[in-house]
Amino acid sequence: MTHVIDKAALSHSGTTHRFEGYLYGGADVSSFLVDASHGGDPGLHTHPCEEVFVMQEGGLTFAVGETTIEARSGQIVLVPAGVPHKYVNSGSGRAKHIDVHAS
Repeated sequence: MTHVIDKAALSHSGTTHRFEGYLYGGADVSSFLVDASHGGDPGLHTHPCEEVFVMQEGGLTFAVGETTIEARSGQIVLVPAGVPHKYVNSGSGRAKHIDVHAS
């Protein structure tokens, strides 16, 4: 079955909307739609699967393991499963990105 989900129907906290595929026909993916102000930071964390960050606007500074990565609009960052990572909005304005997780 095909689903069309309005962003307003997704669970959200602050400026992050969360899509959980299992709620919509069992899709094996989840994603976060993020629109963060300068300095926004989720803190150091890990996932049991890869995480893909699709940068749409602004810039983020990532700490992935021992590596620092500067990412900007139009780039995609792939963080391997199990690697500690965090990011901060290091741009002068908002950072908009989609973070995708395989379930």
